[in-house]
Amino acid sequence: MKPLYEVGQQIETKIVAITDDTIFLDLGLKSEGILNKAELTDENGNCSVKEGDSIKVYFLSGKNEELTFTTKLSGKDAGKEVLENAYKNSIPVEGHVTKEIKGGFEVMIGSTRAFCPYSQMGYRTRKEPAEYVGQHLTFKIQEYKNDGKNVVVSNRMILEQQANEQLNKLASELKVGMTVTGTVKSLESYGAFVDVNGFQALLPISEISRERVNDIHDKLTVGQEVTAKIIKADWAHEKMSLSTKELEADPWDGLDKQLPAGTKLDGEVSRVADFGLFVKVAPGIDGLVHISKLPVERNTNLRKVYKSGDKMPVIVEKVDVEEKRISLTPVVSNEEQDNANEYLSKHSSDDGETYNPFAALLKKK
Repeated sequence: MKPLYEVGQQIETKIVAITDDTIFLDLGLKSEGILNKAELTDENGNCSVKEGDSIKVYFLSGKNEELTFTTKLSGKDAGKEVLENAYKNSIPVEGHVTKEIKGGFEVMIGSTRAFCPYSQMGYRTRKEPAEYVGQHLTFKIQEYKNDGKNVVVSNRMILEQQANEQLNKLASELKVGMTVTGTVKSLESYGAFVDVNGFQALLPISEISRERVNDIHDKLTVGQEVTAKIIKADWAHEKMSLSTKELEADPWDGLDKQLPAGTKLDGEVSRVADFGLFVKVAPGIDGLVHISKLPVERNTNLRKVYKSGDKMPVIVEKVDVEEKRISLTPVVSNEEQDNANEYLSKHSSDDGETYNPFAALLKKK
């Protein structure tokens, strides 16, 4: 009778039960498959899986209707026949890194000596070669020649496969528009890197707040927990962008009704540009005072006259909610206003022209 599984055949199944030393697998048969719990238990005795989890395993043997599976072959099971089968079926094997040799490392898999090149040890985060010596690691056999006398293994292939599986899992769980919680891992001038389920996502400085952020350290600290919205995910290039700003109320909503034309406000210069001043009039709201409305001569270098933080009373001229723009004009002194009113009263317009008091003052001068 043809066996249900070929040795080395990979299957994906579910864990139905976990005991002190065995993990039972759902095979859709009268009896379950078995897996040694030690394979998925760390040095502190913590098991990395639970009942109901999906898991990929390799068929190892069938005896007395007991089907045994493995996630990797341990050294004690690694005879020549087993290793050759592991090579042909890409079954991971456990090896002991015994020493550093020319071009790489000597790895013992049971009683078989194997070679792991430097380029095939570790993945992404590389350690100093001496740090690998003495470790028990998982490998894939890349070459098996001369009846096991020439065996080349790779730890990188294992780690790369694990990283891809984790990435695929995250891609299925994390979608654009979702709200997630993460921990700030590092701060850069352009943004913060946030750990979300083990993935490093970028929170750009422009997406931290609706207010202008000049120094990221004023808003975030390493180790801080943040809640953010996923605004972009490019899994092919392993990139994800977040925004905490998106979770804040939009201060522009209904602003045209809150600030009708003529409203006087106590503003503060937030930024000086060649063409005018950006003035903060509310949290997250900057308006523009164009250079033509400032009491300066044409071609004046505004940065020599104004600086960020300067107080500036202003009057709202126009609010464009759709474009998120506010046109402002500075409040003139009482004396200037009286002079403007006097000028206007003496120069009535017959053609219906609307007078601008600031333009009038300039004409008077």
